[in-house]
Order: sequence, then C-alpha cells, then structure tokens
Amino acid sequence: MKTFKFTKILLLAFLTFGLFSCSDDDDAGDVITPSNTIADFVAGNPDYSSLGAALEVTGLDATLDGTANFTVFAPNNAAFNSFLSANGFNSLSEVPEDVLTQILLNHVQEGEIMSNALTTGYIESMATGMASDEPLSMYINTDDGVTINGASSVTTADVEVDNGIIHAVDAVIGLPDVTTFATADPNFDILVQALTADASFTFVETLMMNEDPAPFTVFAPTNTAFANVLAELELAGLGDIPADLLSSILSYHVVVGANVRAEDLTDGMSVTTLETGSFTINLGENVTITDENGRTATIVATNVQANNGVIHALDTVILPENDAIEIETNTIADFVAGNDDYSSLLAALEATSLTGTFTGTDNYTVFAPNNDAFAAFLTDNGFNSLDEVPTDLLTQVLLNHVQMGEIMSTDLTTGYIPSMAVWGASAEPLSMYINTDDGVMINGVASVTAADIETDNGVIHAVDAVIGLPDVTTFAIADPNFDILVQALTREESFNFVETLMITEDPAPFTVFAPINDAFVALLDELELAALGDIPTETLEATLQYHVVTGANVRSGDLTDGMEVSTLQGEDFTVNLGDDVMITDGRGRTATVIAVDVQATNGVIHALDTVLLPPTD
Repeated sequence: MKTFKFTKILLLAFLTFGLFSCSDDDDAGDVITPSNTIADFVAGNPDYSSLGAALEVTGLDATLDGTANFTVFAPNNAAFNSFLSANGFNSLSEVPEDVLTQILLNHVQEGEIMSNALTTGYIESMATGMASDEPLSMYINTDDGVTINGASSVTTADVEVDNGIIHAVDAVIGLPDVTTFATADPNFDILVQALTADASFTFVETLMMNEDPAPFTVFAPTNTAFANVLAELELAGLGDIPADLLSSILSYHVVVGANVRAEDLTDGMSVTTLETGSFTINLGENVTITDENGRTATIVATNVQANNGVIHALDTVILPENDAIEIETNTIADFVAGNDDYSSLLAALEATSLTGTFTGTDNYTVFAPNNDAFAAFLTDNGFNSLDEVPTDLLTQVLLNHVQMGEIMSTDLTTGYIPSMAVWGASAEPLSMYINTDDGVMINGVASVTAADIETDNGVIHAVDAVIGLPDVTTFAIADPNFDILVQALTREESFNFVETLMITEDPAPFTVFAPINDAFVALLDELELAALGDIPTETLEATLQYHVVTGANVRSGDLTDGMEVSTLQGEDFTVNLGDDVMITDGRGRTATVIAVDVQATNGVIHALDTVLLPPTD
C-alpha cells in the first residue's frame, strides 16, 4: 500500500508537470523538471517521518537533496521508536544533535550500491566516532538477505532515486562499539564465547565503554585461530582452559587507551597490552605479531573501526608468557636438542650462543653435521675438543651451514649460493657450491644424507661432514667447470699454486679470474696444441699467474671501466664495462666474465670464458 501511495503522488506530479509544460512558459524555453531525490523520497513517505525529522534537525536533508550520489539504509518510524526506547529517549529532540548526526551518517555510503553489489564483509559509513577521525565500519552479512552490524535487516532493496539508492531497514543502525562487530561477524563466534565463558568476566561490559579505559585496540582471533590453539595446547574445548588463564589470554589481545590503526604500526614496535605483557609487530609482506613465546600471528584484516576503538583480525591466538601454558615447539634448535646424534652440533650452538637464533621465528635452512662429522672435523684440524676451537671461528663455521629462508632439496640446483658466514677477505657472505648431479653435495666435501626435515622455523638437511670455511682452491676443486684449471695448477711438481692459494696471510687475499674448461679447450685449438701437456712449463706457469691478483679481494662491484689490473705474473690486463664485463689481455684478446663474486675466506673468484695470455716479449 505504501508503494501505491507513493506512485499516486508521482503520477499527480507528472500530470501537474504535463499541464504546466503546455503553458505559455514552455514557449519561452523554460522546462520545470520534478526532482526525486533521497530527501524527496523521505519527505513524501509518511512511514519515514521520523527519519525526515531527524534529517531536518541535523541539516542533513540538504545533503541528501543535492546532486551527489549516496546509498542510504533508511529506518522507518517503527525502527526509530525502538531506537529511542532502547536508549532511554522520549523523543528525537532529546538525542544530542552531534550524536544524531553521526547516527544518521552511519546509514550512508558515498555512491550508489545496489543490493546485488553488497557482499559479506566490512564497508565504511560516512560517520565518525569518538576514537578516530576515520569513518566507522559497517559489517554487511549477505548469508540470508542483507543484515547490517547484526542488528538491522534490509526489508526493501534498491529503491532508485535521482541521487542514489535507498534500502529500507527495520532497525536504526546505532554507532558500533568493538563488541558490535565481534557479535555481528560470525568469524568471531568463538571469541565471543571466550569473552563470556565465565560469569566473572567483564570483557563485554568493558569493551562497550566510551570513557576511560577506551579507546581500545583489539587484536581479534578468528574461529580458526581458536581451533588451532586448542589443538596446539592439546585441549578439547574452551572449557578446558582455566578461567584465570583464559582471562589472561584474552587480555593479551587488548590494548587500552589507544586507537591503533594499521598505518600506525611500525616494524619492531613493542605493544603493551591490558594483560600487562607485550608483543612485537613485524612489518613485511604481511603484518605479523610475535608473542612472548616466540610464536607468530598474521593480521588478516585491519581497521575495523568502531566508535570506541578498532579491531584487527588475527589468524592465530597470541599467548602471553605464563607458566600454565605448555607449548610444544619443533624448531631447528628443538630438533638438534632432541636428537642424540647431533649432540656435538648442539654443544657448538650453545658455545657460540646461536641456539637462540634457531629457536626464534625467522626461517632458516640448515645443513646439519652429525657427531661423526664433528669428530672428523676436529681431528682434521688438530683440535682435541670443541672447547679448543676459537669461538669466533666456530661461529662462522656453523653459519657456513646456514641460509636464510626455507630451501627444500627440490629447490637446490647446481651452482653457488651465499651462506650466512663472513670470514677473512671480505664483509660479504661466503659462497657455497651446490652440486646436484648425484644427490646434493656442498663444496665438494659434504653430502646430504637426509633431506627436507621440516621444523617450525625452517628446514634441515643432514650432512655427513662439517662444511669448513672455503679458500679459493675449495671452489676450484669442487666445481667441475674448473677441472682443467685444477689440472693446470697441479701439472708440474714445481708448481705451488695450490699451496699459495690456500694461504690466508700475505700475499692473500687473492682475486682469481678462473677460466672454465671450455676456455682451455678453445686455447688449445687457438694454439694448435693437442693437450695441456703440450704447453711449455714456463708458458703455462706465466699464463696461470696472469689470472691471479694478490693482496686484493676485488669483487665485481669494485671493477671500473678501463681499470688496469696488475697480476701475479707482473703484467696488466684491462677491464671493460658494458653489457658484459670484458677483459682485454696483453695480446689484445678479449674474455668475458661469465660468473662473479664466488667468495672464499682468502679471496674471490670470477669465471672467464677465455684463457688470458700475457703479452709476448
């Protein structure tokens, strides 16, 4: 019947317009166009007289009578009567004008939003609250019709007017507090159960307050987060958590006296909670929280803005440090400590204070040597026990088994990767040579015997040898691309290249421009020789010396265009920078640097596709 009445009004307006349009004024070119704005709809419908009165009192009728487009969730008179009664008002005139203004704006969105464009989730209204100048959120639930903030349902949708869309609703959408969204959003059902689990709890009453200790910032765990923490703590349900412990856990998710939005969070920020404990914010691809037990939670939704605070949703329940909480962890450190075959590795980690590194939340890949591997390492290096190994050296040896991040064995490919060790010639990480031709071998000395042992903070690959700190000969021997180079370096008993290039004192550090196998093959063709043995000893020695720079660890970033490089042989070659790094030797021949910055303790290697030749006399 209401629609029929409204149609009659429109029809009368149309007929009246038709009469006027036939008048003499029409001949003058003036056309009167009837308007049908949101304000017109409200003013012309008796069932929305309370809404009309509220709009007039607050001056918002003019806003909704203009040309800007809005979407309005419009409560009828019955809805306003219920609102006034529920909030202790006898009439609209008793509602403070500033409060009434924000309540009305809490029914309005900018732009036109048809009902079929509404999806379950959060949108912003045009209202602002006491906690922030940012717009208040609205929770839309479309599981069964359209419900707003769990309290107001759309009864008639998509009433189109000249400046927007009206959706009739059966309740006034009051200014939400943080509990409004907790109760409206089914993702927080278990959180609500927890907040009300014990008669002594006052969480709901507190979180509805607009005065001190408000505003609140609530880090709200989802249902999945609660299910996971119950499994983690090996509990069947919320009822198995003692009330005092549950209260402590819930308080640990609440910050008082601050409306901390996502943009206010900083990396490393320590956040003090209602529980009096603290947690740490980590900014990266995602925003994560590290709790007092070293566990991490990811913020999966941010800035749900209420009148008295803001909510951020978590995928994990964060836990305060509490003797009543027994958390079973499976970190890299836990694995080592729990396995007798790695007692030497554990002792080494403890001696170097690296245990804490592998107990934390950062992810690592560790090539883990067993006790036999450590025993062999000590014997080979003249130590009777781990205690005799200098702590700084032992630290770097251990870090030479570690990479940042998780690297599964299937992700390993033949080539060079950086370890976390730094020692000797450079402040850059030492390289590791991975060979996957037959299993996985590191630096030609340690083979993976058990791969992909997954832990909470990374992956472990068991190895059968300690991966010592490499010198430049380590990579020459380990990398089959340098097989002919090694043959050349060791061809004559009089050659002392290997012994020299293992030295860590003067004339170290070394920069070695190392020709690959194909480079030697091409040289033999160029010189019309059948084999390496056909090169005169003096010529071979001079040629090899011409590839070595002493007293400098020259990384690719140190090379400059036109740089003259003095070699162990005594003559220079020239570096040319362009699309590639090229070297012009003493005979005007050119070689391309095809791999750079293979970092050892006593120098660095760059691979060449051509053997350099010193100038002839």
